[in-house]
Amino acid sequence: MMIDQLAPHFWWLSLAFALAIAEMVIPGVFLIWLGGAALVTGLATMAFDLGHSAQLAVAAVTAIGSVYLGRRVIHDHPTVSDDPMLNDRTARLIGHVVTVTQGFENGQGRVKVGDTEWLANGPDLVLGAKARVIGSTGGALDVEGV
Repeated sequence: MMIDQLAPHFWWLSLAFALAIAEMVIPGVFLIWLGGAALVTGLATMAFDLGHSAQLAVAAVTAIGSVYLGRRVIHDHPTVSDDPMLNDRTARLIGHVVTVTQGFENGQGRVKVGDTEWLANGPDLVLGAKARVIGSTGGALDVEGV
């Protein structure tokens, strides 16, 4: 059997499978909905022997509908993280006690957090003093003396 002689529904079902695989490899919660549209189009083409124009129309309508449905489902049922500050590194540091590595002058200095030094804003503190992280401004930590 030549590849150009394959039934049209085969191409739609293959596209659905490829999009499902792509969603697993590159998760983005988008390709799966287009894969669902391709699956519906493939099944409709297989069941009703649709022509090319009808296939494209079914694909367009189901793609728009499935993306709309997907956005609606994601909006109505948001994913709640067990760790909401996972990607907010400075927020995770709030409350930590740090050591001043460069004395504060005019409200700015450096502190050591673990094995990393951070720019910090706060009251004038001397080298070696302990401070508590209370927030962040831009890329600098806001600290107060302990």
